[in-house]
Amino acid sequence: MKKDSQTPRKPSIVIGDTDYRRLNNLALAAANSLPESSDGLLLELERARVVSDSSVPGRVVRMGSTVEYETDTGAHRLVTLVFPKDADISEGKISVLTPIGTALLGLSTGQTMGWIARDNSKHKLTVLAVKHRAEAKASPGRDAFLHKGQNDHR
Repeated sequence: MKKDSQTPRKPSIVIGDTDYRRLNNLALAAANSLPESSDGLLLELERARVVSDSSVPGRVVRMGSTVEYETDTGAHRLVTLVFPKDADISEGKISVLTPIGTALLGLSTGQTMGWIARDNSKHKLTVLAVKHRAEAKASPGRDAFLHKGQNDHR
């Protein structure tokens, strides 16, 4: 019997060990206030190949990367993947706890990933380029998941 063809296999992803630790802590800290976002990020971390920070190729999306991608509608976007406290859509900074932010994490140039928006609509994106690759920084505090003073996103 064939598997459901509606659920394509997710592409392999790579995450540096510092980002992995920081994002795991973030997801656990967000579990009570943002359970769906937390679960989505934890699932991505679980399936990631974790490597040393210096072994993450430059073509891989990591925290702080500026990424050019194309949507399934043909639109091109340029965004920077950030922790929630630094998110600002007007500046093109998207949180890793958003569905699209989680989808971008760990992808390489040329990879395509499906994702489900908060309104349950299905989308696809393809990474065209990783314009900038930031180096991992010190671990954020426990409240790193909070968006500029907001305590709850339910």
